[in-house]
Amino acid sequence: MSEWLVLTIAMAAACAVVLTIAFLNNRRVGDDDDPSETPDVIEYMTMMIGVIYAIVLGLAIAGVWEGRSAAQESVRQEAQALHEVDARSAVYPAEVRGRIRTDVGTYVSYVLDTEWKHMSEHGELTPQGGRLLEQVRRDVTDYKPRNDHEGQAYQPLVDQVAAADDARSSRGQDAGATMPGVVWFGLIIGALITVGLIFTLQIRRSAKELLLAGLFSALIAFLLFLIWDFDAPFGRGISATAAPFLDLFPQVMK
Repeated sequence: MSEWLVLTIAMAAACAVVLTIAFLNNRRVGDDDDPSETPDVIEYMTMMIGVIYAIVLGLAIAGVWEGRSAAQESVRQEAQALHEVDARSAVYPAEVRGRIRTDVGTYVSYVLDTEWKHMSEHGELTPQGGRLLEQVRRDVTDYKPRNDHEGQAYQPLVDQVAAADDARSSRGQDAGATMPGVVWFGLIIGALITVGLIFTLQIRRSAKELLLAGLFSALIAFLLFLIWDFDAPFGRGISATAAPFLDLFPQVMK
């Protein structure tokens, strides 16, 4: 099911539930009821709880967005490091250079064609991807430089492979959901309390009041969906992309 379809259903369901409760609750109100008699303390507490929950939602959105940005940066660093390995190997003999570039291309192709999908579905890297990167490392470290020019390129190449390995590890750590279950429990309970408190203000069946109640509940549903979507940086609709690999290794897609 599409994430946007889930969002639409969630927002529609939230509106339907709130409006149904408001409609049924209004039928129980007597003709002599005066909505202006709502105690001031209830209005104050409703406002304060709404403000506190808004702050919590803002922090949650900022946290998952930062996680997504960190995941995208890990992808960029990994692709850039491998690109440097591919470029700096130009100083090596044709046979060694060809082997390094072939193995780098094999690793990038595997990441794009296989590992990315596995990572988005299972929230983890594959052992095969690690083995392919290890082969690139051996290509670089097993070669003994024959002159000073090759010797000057050797250590930077080793460092770039290490940087790619480190970025790959970061990508693996960011692959799964980052929001703890207890935080989700607090967000959902907070949403129920915040939406539920609007009924203490004696909502009537006027078009304006029902419209505002529906929009408020839909907004809460949308923000929770946004947090859920960002919570898996590689697994859902608004996720980190493989664009850095595609930009630096266009030949892989040919």
